[in-house]
Formats: sequence, C-alpha cells, structure tokens
Amino acid sequence: MSDITYTDEEPIDVDQFVDLLKRSGLAERRPVDERPRIASMVLNADILMTAWDGNALIGIARSVTDFAYCCYLSDLAVDERYQRQGVGESLIEATKGRLASGCSLILLSAPAAESYYPTKGFEQHQSAWVQKVPAR
Repeated sequence: MSDITYTDEEPIDVDQFVDLLKRSGLAERRPVDERPRIASMVLNADILMTAWDGNALIGIARSVTDFAYCCYLSDLAVDERYQRQGVGESLIEATKGRLASGCSLILLSAPAAESYYPTKGFEQHQSAWVQKVPAR
C-alpha cells in the first residue's frame, strides 16, 4: 500500500468530491448531477476528513456534528482501487478523533456496505427514521 496521508485541513472542490464519489461506487446514491447541492454538501460539512495518495484524493469521510453528543457520518467514500486496505477504517478513526468522549457516530449504510460496519464496531439501530423535505 502507498503512503496515505489523512487530514481535515486540505480543502476539496466539487469536482474532486464528485470524481471520488464515482470512483468509490457511492455516486449512484448521491445527487452528483446537482452541482449546487453537492457544493453545499462540501461547504457545510462540519468535518471533512480526507485521504490522499500523493496529490490524489482517494477517500473522504464527510460529517455533520455538534462534536459533543452526535456526529452523522454522511459519506464514507474510498476509491475502489484502495478499498479493503484500511483507508475507510482510518477515516472513521480520524473523524472520531475530532469528537468529544461519549459522542455517538451515526450513519446510514449503503446496502453494499451493510456487512462492513459491524466489523468496525458499529451496532445496528432498529429505530432510525428518515423523512425527506418535499420539493418546493
């Protein structure tokens, strides 16, 4: 494996984010054709932990949080060429490092990743609810 660098101090742009979503397989579950929405997702993240192989963005953990009680890990995307090498786990751990003790890390899993999260210490919660705001 290459020498991967993890940081929350390297800004990314919309094109980099969309490209990574496509390379990770997550693009089918994200609004990649809605540039203003994607831009807002990048701009308004509380934690944007990234993984780099040299100058190449190869992973991201994008979270919304109050840093004390709960953190919603909205996107965990790793370039398919780097999957199963510990990049996702390192991004999760780096994200947790930004949170207060006792803070809960919460996520909704893509169907293809449902078996991944229990191996990383996540417990399935049976009473999560989701409601989308209707179009205006």
